[in-house]
Amino acid sequence: MNPRFFLLTFLCFCFLAFSDDSVPNASSKINGVNFTAPVRKPANNPFNPVLEAQANWTSVVPYAYGRPGRPAVNFDQGWQWWGETSRGTRETIRQAKSKGLKIMVKPHVWIMGQGWAGDFACKTVEDWEIWERDYEAYILTFAKMAEEEGAEMFCIGTEYRKAVIHRSPYWRDLIRKVRRVYSGKLTYAANWDNYEKVTFWDQLDYIGIDAYFPLSNDQTPTTKTLLTAWKPYAKRLQKLHDRTGKPVLFTEYGYCSADYTARQPWSEGGDRALNFQGQIHAYEALYQIFWEKEWMAGGFIWKWFEYHEQAGGAKHRGYTPQNKPVIKTIQKWYGGGKF
Repeated sequence: MNPRFFLLTFLCFCFLAFSDDSVPNASSKINGVNFTAPVRKPANNPFNPVLEAQANWTSVVPYAYGRPGRPAVNFDQGWQWWGETSRGTRETIRQAKSKGLKIMVKPHVWIMGQGWAGDFACKTVEDWEIWERDYEAYILTFAKMAEEEGAEMFCIGTEYRKAVIHRSPYWRDLIRKVRRVYSGKLTYAANWDNYEKVTFWDQLDYIGIDAYFPLSNDQTPTTKTLLTAWKPYAKRLQKLHDRTGKPVLFTEYGYCSADYTARQPWSEGGDRALNFQGQIHAYEALYQIFWEKEWMAGGFIWKWFEYHEQAGGAKHRGYTPQNKPVIKTIQKWYGGGKF
């Protein structure tokens, strides 16, 4: 073979393999955790256990707060947890980056007395306009911070199921404004039952989905059962990727260590019995069905706490994988051992 031809071929291969614009492959997955904002500033850097889980990304979540039917979006308030404020968010980003982690800044509005923002809606045009101004101020504040601190990704919103339908043009305008102040990658965290109704994926870099898809009514679903249940969802996700050209990112995913963990994965463990095996099967099935697909960018586990030694454990029925048997499954896939 002509040496010059061989060199050109090799260089082309390197460019395709390592280009930032290529669809992520199995060896370059976003293996992330959703880091819960600390109540107060941690005494020590809390991200060493995240590295031990073989994660390479973390989300940082500066919460804002609203009330049902009221347009105000309140953020950076004196009564908020340290990690939810601008100062805490900035310092948390720096702590994570000092450990070599990449960052997604993920603003998230909590509706007081209601919880998630999916059912939030305003009754009048005037109220929607107030909400839009407040929400824009919130998003641009943290988009500017994400740029200043070198965060690699920014999420423009989380689970606004009704607002993305009723105010679709607003979101497109908001994305343009974010692009003016932030140069990294953009996504939006759509709820699992709403992502196909989002009309602005073409303006973003990733199709973000909070992936709490219902999969099985079994008390302890097997990996095989869950793989079968995932297939129709996976086909729909691939079709969306094929249509938009955008990789899919699970901005949230996770399962409680309790019975019926895959029946309604958006539900906390509650009074269900402890069940570590179901949690392991659910994680294993998700990784098997998605982590080897080139159109799947990866995802962020819900959720991870800064006080690692006290988090999770042998009697905990909630989401976090900390100090539970499932962490070995996560380490296997996040560490690339499967590949």
